Amino acid sequence: MTMEKTVGKYTALPPSSYRRNVVEVARSLLGAVLAHYSDEGFTAGIIVETEAYRGSDDPACHAARGKTPRNYVMFGPPGRAYVYFIYGNHYCFNVVTGTEGQGEAVLIRALEPLDGLELMRKRRGMGHKIINLTSGPGKLCAAMGISREHNGITVLAPPLFIASGIGVEDARVAVSTRIGIKQGRDIPWRFYLKENAFVSR
Repeated sequence: MTMEKTVGKYTALPPSSYRRNVVEVARSLLGAVLAHYSDEGFTAGIIVETEAYRGSDDPACHAARGKTPRNYVMFGPPGRAYVYFIYGNHYCFNVVTGTEGQGEAVLIRALEPLDGLELMRKRRGMGHKIINLTSGPGKLCAAMGISREHNGITVLAPPLFIASGIGVEDARVAVSTRIGIKQGRDIPWRFYLKENAFVSR
């Protein structure tokens, strides 16, 4: 049975959205909305760029060498947030996919801001220009107030959830190899909206 949860003007994606191949989920999340309720306020943005990371057969995936204290969330139920700290200065937000035990997730690389722009600017320490607020995985986590405390929580309901958004036709989707990795660089599992100003690069 499909269960949907409406939160304000947004309807959270059902669990079935994540119980699929990670590459399919990465493509399907384009146009969806990442939303976060916090004590500071509400922020949301359209997902415009994603990357897929698939278990033991993907050398760039954190789960490639098995379960560790860092990546254990990837091996849990789909529809959970996997948040990790990188380069000593920013967080990255992923959503777990597939079936429990597989160790796969979609990295959300960029958002187009929708709600809570002033709060996003405050968190980023930026002025009125919004073009760089969420155009990268570290930037969007800072702007959205996502940190290690969200690691392992469900994204099926508040405070942090992914909701249905705009439909994205195949003609609007670009596919490329993934960015900023040393292994598996030839695998075309990065998806983004063509000509969208908020894509990371």
